[in-house]
Amino acid sequence: MMSASDGWLIAVAGYAILLAWPLSTVILVWFAVRYVGTHRATVVNKALASGGGKPEQFWIIVPALNEEAVVANTVAAALRLRGPAGTLTRVLVVDDGSDDRTPEVLATIDHPRLHVMRRELPEARQGKGEALNAAYRLIASLTASEGVPAERVALGIIDGDGQGSDNILAEVGRLMGDTKVGAVQVQVRIRNRDKLLGAVQDLEFGAIVDACQNMRDALDTVGLGGNGQFSRLSTLISLGSAPWSSCLVEDMELGLRMHLQGVSIRYTSRASVTQQAVVDIKRLARQRTRWAQGNLQCARYLGSLFTSGNIARTALVEILHYLVSPWANAVVTVMLTLTGTAGVLGLLTGHPMPLLPTWVSLGESLGVWAVVTTFPGLVWVLVHRAKRADEAMPRMLLAALAYPLFLLLGLTATYRALGRQLTGKQAWAKTERLVEEPLALQTA
Repeated sequence: MMSASDGWLIAVAGYAILLAWPLSTVILVWFAVRYVGTHRATVVNKALASGGGKPEQFWIIVPALNEEAVVANTVAAALRLRGPAGTLTRVLVVDDGSDDRTPEVLATIDHPRLHVMRRELPEARQGKGEALNAAYRLIASLTASEGVPAERVALGIIDGDGQGSDNILAEVGRLMGDTKVGAVQVQVRIRNRDKLLGAVQDLEFGAIVDACQNMRDALDTVGLGGNGQFSRLSTLISLGSAPWSSCLVEDMELGLRMHLQGVSIRYTSRASVTQQAVVDIKRLARQRTRWAQGNLQCARYLGSLFTSGNIARTALVEILHYLVSPWANAVVTVMLTLTGTAGVLGLLTGHPMPLLPTWVSLGESLGVWAVVTTFPGLVWVLVHRAKRADEAMPRMLLAALAYPLFLLLGLTATYRALGRQLTGKQAWAKTERLVEEPLALQTA
């Protein structure tokens, strides 16, 4: 039988955990409003005054495995990108052993700044990280043969369904004007947000992730994403012949390795890369499970993070929070469920919890829970509207109401990821792409 003190402890803990969410939302909203998507202005303006680190060459790497539905548009969009005056921009598509029409589609694109690397089995299909490593080694070799300093070359990753904004290279070049900056992450947005799942994912990337990255930018702990990451070639060279790993979130691991070496990573929302949303529930759950499993794999860096002398204490706390929070959220969900279950059982057995003495009080608590879980999504819609103003309010309000269920899917994915990791499962099916209207190819 539960004692009165146990009941008070469970109830207070439950309410404290529940109310921590809207409080953390308010803090993140402050960063979303306070920072415009680049590092602290006083630091940036001084460091960029000379622009001594600006890249002279940009390489856009497009990893492609069975991307026949989207690769033509992705390449066309990448070839449109222009860096600052006097810079050279080239596109390298890594066909990682595609067995659909991806090779045929690429063969129809004739452009002087397009390079295609075809990888065959058994080297191919060893993960996105290995495909990126192959592209990096080729670019490093070409750069050396051309006599271009590695610190003046930037490598950008745009996924098979990605399309960069027109100013993306200019903005990356501006931030890399600071010679201490080894990598830049641009904002990610969703293109097909006309459906509810797409709108929810754009709310996530366009407002929530943006705010998190702005906070991390202020703390110098920016994380790299799989899409829209740009790295200085010299920084990648310092990490060896294989900067990217076989981790399921090779982008996160690359960012951690850079931080351990004291490399500065910047974030900007002044430029962006768009991608397709996953609009099928099962595929979305599979994607988020893969991300969660990759997060779990990166936990092996916890020891190195604690002992590294290149990471400030405040930055270390944020990085640890980033690694641990998915699993903390999973534990919190269990605690809240136990609190609710204990309240119901207490009423049914005649031994109610102190803070839930009646069914009415239980109903009121459920009402508080509904308000608290709905509040963050509504706030983020206001942030999205204020900063983006490119989506209809009714659709985004509907996305806000669906956001708690979206988070519940993420928590389910976390538990699935733990099960997969414990059983040694690593294989993943590719995310399906949607066919879009073709983009015109520029010949120059």
